[in-house]
Parts: sequence; C-alpha cells; structure tokens
Amino acid sequence: MKFRLHLFELEDQPWFPHVVRQGMMDVLRFMITALGIYKPVVPLLRKALAHTGQTQLVDLCSGAGGGIQQVWQELEKQAGQRFTITLTDKYPNLEAYAFLADQTNGGLRFEQQPVDATAVPPVLKGFRTVFSAFHHFRPETATAILEDAVRQNQGIGVFEGAGKRWHELLLVWFVFPWAILLFTPFIRPFTWRRLFFTYLVPLIPLGTMWDGTVSLLRLYTPAHLEKMVAAIHAPHYTWHIGRARHWSGTGVLYLVGYPS
Repeated sequence: MKFRLHLFELEDQPWFPHVVRQGMMDVLRFMITALGIYKPVVPLLRKALAHTGQTQLVDLCSGAGGGIQQVWQELEKQAGQRFTITLTDKYPNLEAYAFLADQTNGGLRFEQQPVDATAVPPVLKGFRTVFSAFHHFRPETATAILEDAVRQNQGIGVFEGAGKRWHELLLVWFVFPWAILLFTPFIRPFTWRRLFFTYLVPLIPLGTMWDGTVSLLRLYTPAHLEKMVAAIHAPHYTWHIGRARHWSGTGVLYLVGYPS
C-alpha cells in the first residue's frame, strides 16, 4: 500500500471509554511482546545509541508500553550494558507503567504527568523512541515531533509494528479476534474489567479490529518519511529509513535519526 488514509481511530476519541481504550492497549502490548514484533529493529536502535553515547531513552506516546520491556531486555543483552527507559504519554497509563517498572526493577521508569510529543520538557533528556504510535498523527504533527527532537538535539527512533502490506489486513480481520479471545486471561496485570469488555460486551476485540485496520491505512511509508525528513532543516542529522523484516513475513517500518 503506497497511499495513506487518515481515518479515525476509536482510541483517539475523547468520548471513547477509558477502560476499553486501556484494554485495547493492554492487548496490543501483550501481542507485540508475544510475537517479538520489535526484535528486528533492536540492532538499529543499539547502533544509534552507541553513536550518540546515550544509555537513557525517553519513550513517547507509550500507550500501555507495548513491546518496550522486550526492547529494553534485548538492548541490554546485545549491548552488554545497562539502559533505562522513561515511559511518557499525553494520557499516561499509570497502572501499566507501574507494572512494567516493577517487572524490570526500575529499568523502565515513567513520567506521571502528561507529555506532549511535539514539545517534550527539556528535563526529559535521552534518545527518544516512538513505538506503534507515529501513525496517529497527521503529517504536520508527525513532522513537529521530529522537529522537536532536532531542536533539542536528541536522537529519535520511530517504529511501527507493521510493513503496510495488504496481507496484514487479513491478519487483523481473521486472526486478531481469535487471538484476543484466547490470550486475554493471560494478560497482566489482570483485571475483571478486561474480561467483561472482551467476552460479555466485546468492545475490546471489535475496537482492536477497527483500530488495527485504520492503523494500517494510516501508516507512513518510507517514501512519506523521506519527505518529512526533507522538510526539516537538520543538515547535522543522520537519518535511516526503511523496513526491517520480521520472522512472520511482515515488516517493521522505521525511521532513526541522530546528530552527526
């Protein structure tokens, strides 16, 4: 798919029930981790961190922290050193963040106050990452996220857990619903609310199907990302853009930029 349609996602809507939004993000976190979606981009991230000499990362638009624990573990394993990641979001999922912080003995931290990805507080220094969230923003806002990183001279990595391929729509429509019904009892931290909105009133699986479809249509292709970077005046930055191949046959879209 070379085109991009910016349709509406349910989880972006202020009227959408928070408990359902949180349940959908928890499902996404579980599935991304179980499938190891972001493992292929860890070497790219590790090289960028080695180039900048940073061991502190600031994760923007963290949602429920989908896949970030696995990325942190793989980073430390591959680099043989300690890293810390601060989770942030405009609508922070504090319950999920506290769970991840406990699971990693503080390797994953979190900011309790809302953080705007287009104007990150200067006190939050570190290599910035955006996992599974860049497609939520229209081009002008997405470009502003990159510009803010350049303005504050911070590296940034943008990663989307799909390659924008037609067959990925089939996975969302015919595999995701059954996977959610199967895996939901094993998602932690456990909540009865998640069970209710999965099995009795199935808003979580239905919402995930809709948002998953819209997300694929919203994804920026490498050509789109190249155009964004070209619009930013950052001659001192090095940019890497492309698709990393996942074992499932899908791709992981990425943009990595850092000061040269």
